[in-house]
Amino acid sequence: MRPSVAIDANGHLQVTNQFGQVNLPALWLLDNGQGPETKDQGNGQRLIDMATYAGDLSIQDMVTSDAGVQFTFDQGSSWLSWDFLGGLGAESKPPYVLFHRGDLDKLPSISFTDFMAGDEASATGGTAFLNWLQGFAAYGFGRIQGGPTESGALFKIIEQFGYVRETNYGRHFEVRTEPNPTNLAYTGLGLPPHTDNPYRDPVPTLQLLYCLENSATGGESQVVDGFAAAQALRAAHPSAFDLLTQISVPFAYSGQSGVHLQAQRPLIEVDERGQLVAVCYNTRSMQPLLPREGLDLAAFYAAYHQFGQLLNDKAFEVEFALEAGEAFLVNNRRVLHARAGFKADGHRWLQGTYADLDGLLSKCRELEAKRAPSA
Repeated sequence: MRPSVAIDANGHLQVTNQFGQVNLPALWLLDNGQGPETKDQGNGQRLIDMATYAGDLSIQDMVTSDAGVQFTFDQGSSWLSWDFLGGLGAESKPPYVLFHRGDLDKLPSISFTDFMAGDEASATGGTAFLNWLQGFAAYGFGRIQGGPTESGALFKIIEQFGYVRETNYGRHFEVRTEPNPTNLAYTGLGLPPHTDNPYRDPVPTLQLLYCLENSATGGESQVVDGFAAAQALRAAHPSAFDLLTQISVPFAYSGQSGVHLQAQRPLIEVDERGQLVAVCYNTRSMQPLLPREGLDLAAFYAAYHQFGQLLNDKAFEVEFALEAGEAFLVNNRRVLHARAGFKADGHRWLQGTYADLDGLLSKCRELEAKRAPSA
């Protein structure tokens, strides 16, 4: 249904649609104009700069048509469609779905063959690749099974949607026991739930682990939805949740010669609406939170302890045993990964690499647009 529009006493556009009423100032209308005078119709980028317009810009004229509304201001003009105006004020829902123990079968999984078919399969009617991308966007985790057991196969996966994020560990890293490890991941020890590389700025947003061999006893992989644990903390201990969003914690790594990485970030990050944005948790690289004026260390550690207990609660853990040729990908700003200890009665060899979430989401949107029905 077409929304109604009117200019109010303050010179703002008053839009009434199915979601309620919103008031839009002239500068907003100009800045968000969809017509060729304000936006490049090919790449969608703005053609105007707000700094060049008067701050007291006002609407001089408004003309409606079947497609939308044309506005003329005392400086410039713009056009907005009815579809755009009709969608304003819609409730913003979290773009994620929480997962818990027992949800492994709900989480996205795809064969290596279907994953590598990628765009071609989607363009010819197949949906496996797109479904997997959409599932990963929702859950922050996904498995890829039945791949080749050859070194470097993990790069083929990344190349389907983006680029490798090279670090001091190289384009990829080997996860197997070493005599003098630079990281505890290169031992047979179990690893508690953690996000990777919190000592970097920016943090790698995707991590891929690819199994080439796994004949050792133990070593099961585990993933934990940090958002599910954070929501549980918010429900049970709201003051603890708020505290962990407000205090930046120092992280550091200097396990290699010539490397000394440092960064600070809160354990839980939210946006201005209170929606979860990121979880950061790594007990191995967290540094001392030093006393300072206004910081209640006892309160912080109580909250930190409560959050840590939830992240280590089996109720939030999904466990699976990796097979040779299997890989899994995690959103490193949401999903924590862990590993059970394993015995030296066999071989366990994984390769890992980092990439960027924006590339995966871009590929997902591209395929969604291709499959959308034409107007």
